[in-house]
Amino acid sequence: MGKKELLIKEIDQVPEPFLDEVMDFVQFLKGKMVKEKLDITFASESSLEKDWLRPEEDEAWQNL
Repeated sequence: MGKKELLIKEIDQVPEPFLDEVMDFVQFLKGKMVKEKLDITFASESSLEKDWLRPEEDEAWQNL
């Protein structure tokens, strides 16, 4: 049985009053994942910027 199936099995046993907390935690984790991806994107942008601003790059993309 995979982790997802085990998690679903565990969630099925959570009492109804706690399901809101479980949902909040899942949404927190999803938000954290999105934030980490954005952080990586912004970090790589500054290191790639010097290549993007080169005249050779402008020339390579001018016909698109």
